[in-house]
Amino acid sequence: MTQPPPSAPATRVPTEAELAQRILALPDVTQVRADAASGAPRASWGERFFFVGPDRRRPFATIVAHDTPGFDADSHLDRPDTYRLNVELGRAEFQRRFGYPPARFPEHRAGIDFTRQGEVLPHPAYALHGWACVLRPGVDLLPEVDRLLAHAHARAVDRHRRAVDRPGPDGGGAVSAPGR
Repeated sequence: MTQPPPSAPATRVPTEAELAQRILALPDVTQVRADAASGAPRASWGERFFFVGPDRRRPFATIVAHDTPGFDADSHLDRPDTYRLNVELGRAEFQRRFGYPPARFPEHRAGIDFTRQGEVLPHPAYALHGWACVLRPGVDLLPEVDRLLAHAHARAVDRHRRAVDRPGPDGGGAVSAPGR
């Protein structure tokens, strides 16, 4: 008896944890998970922040799964199994991606459906700062997500190197030694 050919794989959406592992596979990346112990405000508990370097001043990517009423609720993240990957692109990549600079985002905001899933969009709250986002990226979008993450990671590495090379008050680099 012959077996029927395997069916085409179903389009699957990676879980938050699987997406986090892709980000953590980049060199020198650390993750901070907001919770009571981290001192983060309750509104951000559960969110994941990804950094390069021990200073953790500015994440290059985040994963969030709930709305912040009055600030960031346009994506309706409180729906079941919905999360959003946020990635810092910078001005040039943002303009290349969307066709306008971050400063012109307010002119385009009304025409964007921030609830769309599986599509790279300007971030509803941080587009003015060059951030993009994607809700529930499917496996078909992962190559583009990986490219955007690599771009954001390279920017974070460069930013960290500049901070380390900048002289601090004691004449050394601006970043404290680990453990301080």
